[in-house]
Amino acid sequence: MTDYDAVIIGSGAGGGAVAWRLARAGKRVLVLEKGPWFTEADYFKDELACCRRSVYTPDLREERHVIEEAAGRGWSAMPTNESGWDFWNGNVVGGSSNFMSGFFHRLKPVDFRLRSEFGPIPGANVVDWPISYADLEPYYTEVESVVGISGRVVQHPFLEPRSTPDFPYPPTAEHPLSAWIDSACDKLGYRSLPLPRAVLSQPKGQRRSCEYAGYCGSYGCSSGAKGSSRAALLDDAVASGRCEIRPHSQVFRLVSDAKGRVKAVEYFDQMGKKQRVTGKIFVVACQAIETSRLLLSSTGPRHSQGLGNRTGQVGRNLIFSAGGVSHGRLVFDELGEQRASEARVVGPFVNRTLHDWYVIDDPELGRIKGGVLDFLMAHPNAVSRALSERRDENNNLIWGSAFKRRLETAIRGERRIDCEAFADWLPTDNGLVGLSSRVKDKWGRPVARIRLAPHPHDLKVGRYLAERGAQVLRELGAKDVTVGVSDSPPPNLVAGGCRFGRDPRTSVLDPDCRMHGVDNLFVADASFMPTGGSVPYTWTIYANALRVADKIAAQL
Repeated sequence: MTDYDAVIIGSGAGGGAVAWRLARAGKRVLVLEKGPWFTEADYFKDELACCRRSVYTPDLREERHVIEEAAGRGWSAMPTNESGWDFWNGNVVGGSSNFMSGFFHRLKPVDFRLRSEFGPIPGANVVDWPISYADLEPYYTEVESVVGISGRVVQHPFLEPRSTPDFPYPPTAEHPLSAWIDSACDKLGYRSLPLPRAVLSQPKGQRRSCEYAGYCGSYGCSSGAKGSSRAALLDDAVASGRCEIRPHSQVFRLVSDAKGRVKAVEYFDQMGKKQRVTGKIFVVACQAIETSRLLLSSTGPRHSQGLGNRTGQVGRNLIFSAGGVSHGRLVFDELGEQRASEARVVGPFVNRTLHDWYVIDDPELGRIKGGVLDFLMAHPNAVSRALSERRDENNNLIWGSAFKRRLETAIRGERRIDCEAFADWLPTDNGLVGLSSRVKDKWGRPVARIRLAPHPHDLKVGRYLAERGAQVLRELGAKDVTVGVSDSPPPNLVAGGCRFGRDPRTSVLDPDCRMHGVDNLFVADASFMPTGGSVPYTWTIYANALRVADKIAAQL
């Protein structure tokens, strides 16, 4: 007799969606989450908790990663407790979905067949997906209603096929700047589109609609409007009486039998004691890096190199999101009274995006995959502004009254507007996760070793997109417009490591995200993605996890 029908490790978008679906199907579900269980009452606009202290993520002195970067002909390695480079995104019930900005885009049909559409790229492991957009479309649509996506569909050349004419919730309140962007894009010949958000514009059940406090990305939501895994799915799953969540449960091993099937999970509880739980089906959804780490740490009679790693594919083809960003300043004194008054508004979302270059056809670059541009205003967070204003143009620290005047100008005299470009981060042989041979966490376990090696193609596409965003900012009247493109990955947008496919020699999971050779083990976070597309991943994680949950329910 097993303890549960399904044991799910991780409670973010992937784990939460699977738990919700299985609980509704009448299955007994356990969710193990390493972090605490916060609710709306715990989330308020605490700038120190958000951005200066490890309240929602582990202390790097206790839990860290080792980052390897190219150095000459070799690799240099540094633990993140020394570099301060934090790859944890939200270790709480609901995971990092609690802290997202909620920019929600579907992948487009072209994202499922990059190899067929654009051909091979030297040095990149680009493949077609083993499923199509049509396989995910019904689940994308379901997420709109279940998680709650607010928006407005506008016809345009790159609009993906939809089975419904519009979103179930109208757009969230728009910042006056949205109209400025529409006008600027019209003058440039670009097509400004409404940006869907996983933020409720109207109440849904026990969740209130957005209250437009001005703090969204990086902050937990005190109204429940943001479509986090906890607020949108897990609360309902627990209320069904068929889903149990155990916070403060650090899973360190999946136990497999002589046939290679998983039979139990071992974890440390809040008191540091080892616990064990059994199940029929096991689902790993701990975030791409930690999912690979857990599988590599879970050796067994048939898995000497780690679960699912018989052909050495676990941890390989780790991807992030490539792209770039353009910044500009809206100086109130130079805008005129009316526009300055509009620029000062805090709370509503800009909600504008450009898809004109989702596929780039350029005389110099040729026909290549491009991406999207999303506009946003800089956070009203005073702590982050102080950090950004503390150095002068020569990188010298500014002190005393000079610093106060500079900070006052940044807060009262202007607002920063950004345009973020999202593009594919190409998978390569040198984007991978392994286990460190020398660095351990507070439980004495080897930490994940992450090798980062961006492909030069990523920078080329990122700059192309970011420069077009800068054109819009200049047309708006922004000052000091700059374009930034970096080969440093954004730690909050990570996928891959357990790509799905039909061939066990080149993939870890089958098309249903079931591990090759282990019929009762599934992976439901972003690890399954062989390529990432040119948008944030969360909507796709939700949709695919619901698809995978249907496969699990049928198998049970």
